[in-house]
Amino acid sequence: MANNKILILGAQGNLGQQLVKMFSADNDVVAWDKSEIDITDKGLVSKKVSDLKPDVIINAAAYNAVDKCEENESEFELASKLNSEAPGFLAEAALRAKAILVHYSSDYVFGGHAHHHMKTTKEIRQSGGFAEDDGPRPVNKYGRTKLAGEQEIIKLSGKGLKWYLIRTSKLFGPKGVSDVAKPSFFEVILKIGEEKGEVDVVNDEKSCFTYAPDLAKATRELLESNKGYGIYHLVNGAPCTWYKAAKKLFKIAGLAVKVNAVPSDKFPRPAKRPKYSVLKNTKLAPMRDYHLALKEYLNIFKL
Repeated sequence: MANNKILILGAQGNLGQQLVKMFSADNDVVAWDKSEIDITDKGLVSKKVSDLKPDVIINAAAYNAVDKCEENESEFELASKLNSEAPGFLAEAALRAKAILVHYSSDYVFGGHAHHHMKTTKEIRQSGGFAEDDGPRPVNKYGRTKLAGEQEIIKLSGKGLKWYLIRTSKLFGPKGVSDVAKPSFFEVILKIGEEKGEVDVVNDEKSCFTYAPDLAKATRELLESNKGYGIYHLVNGAPCTWYKAAKKLFKIAGLAVKVNAVPSDKFPRPAKRPKYSVLKNTKLAPMRDYHLALKEYLNIFKL
């Protein structure tokens, strides 16, 4: 993947910044954030992409305020525009430009209780997580917007769209410069632990952590792999709960912080979270365990 024109959307976000770094050395990277393009404007997307003629479009722009979108109708509308409609506009523009589209989705498309034609949650747990072709069933509005975005892309695959849909989860890494880039779970917990010496962390939701620089690297490897188009699960190894990850964080950081395991109902939130949404990667080389990446990430904070 060299000497290509690569358009990266959401370029100032946590993942977008890492993608720009990963591809910039030997490609013509065009990095757009929301001040350069409104991806919810179909006509604008169509025009800007056809003028640019990229070889690859990587969409790292998304709405991810899970709770806000659950309880506020205008926020849900925004989430639907960014997560559901915009991927369709990008897919249509990519098809016309004969560009490859890379789009990111979420483990939150899963987690609803299995129904008759699906594996039970127990079977999924025993097999090591949700595979790429397992039937999605989101438990919250955010998950539904992400699933709708997936469907917009998939429906163009029969028309010749070249696409990679990458599902990932619990992203962490250096904070993006965008004003909507969120600090990672680890950054937030580290701060509370250092200030209070004690922290309560949810212990009944299990999924995988993903280090943004590792995901950017794996995205590049996927584009270079000549693997078939379709859905891929890319997450770091060692699935765990938020509580286990917090314990690991303070152990690596060498900080004596008391971590208390609590049930999720201790922190009532508007959006329901899946209790289990581990993504199983059945198609690509496994990524390293998240705690190895966490060691690298913690160097940023100079502990």
